[in-house]
Amino acid sequence: MEIADYIDKFKEFIELNYLKDLHRQVSKGKKSLVFDVGELIRFDPDLVEQLLNNPDDFIKAAELAVAQFDIGDLHARFRNFPASEKVAIKDIRSEHLGRFITIDGIVRQSSDVRPQVVSAKFECPSCGNNISILQIDTKFKEPTRCSCGRRGKFRLLSKDLVDAQRLIIEESPESLLGGEQPKRLNVFLKEDLVEPVMEKKTTPGSLVRVSGILKDIPVFLKTGAQSTRFDLIMEVNFIEPVEETFEDMEISKEDEERIIKLAKDPKVYSKLINSIAPSIYGHEEIKEALVLMLMGGVKKTRMDGTKVKGDIHVLLVGDPGAAKSTFLTYIAYSAPKARYIAGKGASAAGLTATVVKDDFLRGWALEAGALVLANKGFAVLDELDKIDPEDTAALHEAMAQQQISIAKANVQATLKAETTVLAAANPKFGRFDPYKPIAGQIDMPPSLINRFDLIFPIRDMPSRDMDTKIATHVLNLQVNPNAGEPEVPRDLLKKYISYVRQKVLPSLDSSAMEEIKNFYVTLRNTGSFGEEQAIRPIPISARQLESLVRLAEASARVRLSNKANRADARRAIKVLKYCLQQVGIDPETGQIDIDRISTGITASQRNKIMVIKDIIMGLEKSLGKKAIPIEDIIVEATNKNLTEDDVEEAINKLKREGELFEPRKNLLSRV
Repeated sequence: MEIADYIDKFKEFIELNYLKDLHRQVSKGKKSLVFDVGELIRFDPDLVEQLLNNPDDFIKAAELAVAQFDIGDLHARFRNFPASEKVAIKDIRSEHLGRFITIDGIVRQSSDVRPQVVSAKFECPSCGNNISILQIDTKFKEPTRCSCGRRGKFRLLSKDLVDAQRLIIEESPESLLGGEQPKRLNVFLKEDLVEPVMEKKTTPGSLVRVSGILKDIPVFLKTGAQSTRFDLIMEVNFIEPVEETFEDMEISKEDEERIIKLAKDPKVYSKLINSIAPSIYGHEEIKEALVLMLMGGVKKTRMDGTKVKGDIHVLLVGDPGAAKSTFLTYIAYSAPKARYIAGKGASAAGLTATVVKDDFLRGWALEAGALVLANKGFAVLDELDKIDPEDTAALHEAMAQQQISIAKANVQATLKAETTVLAAANPKFGRFDPYKPIAGQIDMPPSLINRFDLIFPIRDMPSRDMDTKIATHVLNLQVNPNAGEPEVPRDLLKKYISYVRQKVLPSLDSSAMEEIKNFYVTLRNTGSFGEEQAIRPIPISARQLESLVRLAEASARVRLSNKANRADARRAIKVLKYCLQQVGIDPETGQIDIDRISTGITASQRNKIMVIKDIIMGLEKSLGKKAIPIEDIIVEATNKNLTEDDVEEAINKLKREGELFEPRKNLLSRV
């Protein structure tokens, strides 16, 4: 079939299906017309075959056919290719060169939009002849000789520029087999594909579907000679974001029936709990929390524009060898979309985003980190305490606002990071100490610790009864590996989570709201408060109240219910209460104090510090001295039921805060 035949055929196709769209697109200021390949297949399958095998000529013919309707120059773009025509990036070979292919992947890096020369016009100084050269390669091409026979330099008359942008597309993690390294492909966008509207849809971390022509570009050695090896690029014809990322997992009718059947099972909660890391014996409370984390709460947008996250962040802190990493790896493989990061090899740039030099378009490019790539999925951070303190600061914005803000070089951008974080950390002194605040046991700022909805210590405590059960369980798995099969298969669990997050959006009913409100108000106002106490302990804050709502919504999602009832609220309260009793109990008072988690200093400790400060101020007035003997402070403190250890601890804290100093031995002065 000749080019003229393509034009006639395509003109007929436009008249049948797209004649109304032509004028509508022009009136909207569109610069391209998007054709549905499914409709083209029904019209003439041979045309689609030509598009796939001979795309350059076919697209040119299609644009010439559009031009015959006297509406100006419009680009012909093609979408909705059959699934059989999709190619995985790892499967791209030299046989695909020059063909029209479609790939799916995550935008890993995006460059600035820069002008690029597509054609240039030169004049021969000898005869005045005009020579036009198409600029297809990355290197600017000049004419080598004129028709008059002249060789050498030619005068540049004009050049046609278009906006261009480079993206690096990476395979999505859910398409990889275990242990595979995700492959990448450079793609180039031009003209209307880089308009601001499209640019917002292709930020790093976005899952996109790209269709275009695969081409090769030469690689030059350091000597300037051309290498025998060529790089692959895709000249993009059409790009579209794939909405809902991992939640768009294909769920068949049979899968949906299995999911609904499981949800109706009265033992659905216990089955899901037993399916979380079945190789680990016990820890039912932690497993229940992980089930609720996988289901997640509902993201909300208030009338004033503020957004409330639905993600439930969980932190595991415990002794070495207590199966923390096993929990994390199981969740990483069971979640529909997850990124596993080990703390020692992580940096702020690797976790969030960074700006790198773009060698192709000579500018700066934005490259997404793990939290951005895990958008609408799960970020599993092992050895969180091993991340440098300056790098952990990058997590604050991602966990609280669910976005990453970048302002480096000439790049200012905000990337989505709607990511659930599951992290594990080891106590810095080797073993978890229940009598010390958690903030003092791991090398993490209290403000970051406070971002987690649930914190669970995992302790390795010798117990004959428990040790017997664990040993029996582990040995049975060694002898019979199939004994550790989960009650809910992993593939069904993945689809269950995807189905739930996509289709079930519960809200609290009146009974659930009443239950949570009563618990919150009651707990806030429990505990003794003596007159000598200047600061009252806060057992629970509004942050935990929001966590309760998310946990109750997650519980309702397990049942595929759009209403969270009293039972869901009670389950959420049970999980949070267990967490607070593990890490929030003040050993001095026996009461829950949220400050023990968020700041590392309990209300009782604050009161002691205030008593010591009052004693020092009183002694300054009575003695008429600026330097107060420590022995006098201890005597006064003993009269107020404080021990010598209490005094020493309070003085040391005040010294660290810079409120006290020691001018001479055993003498203290206020700053």
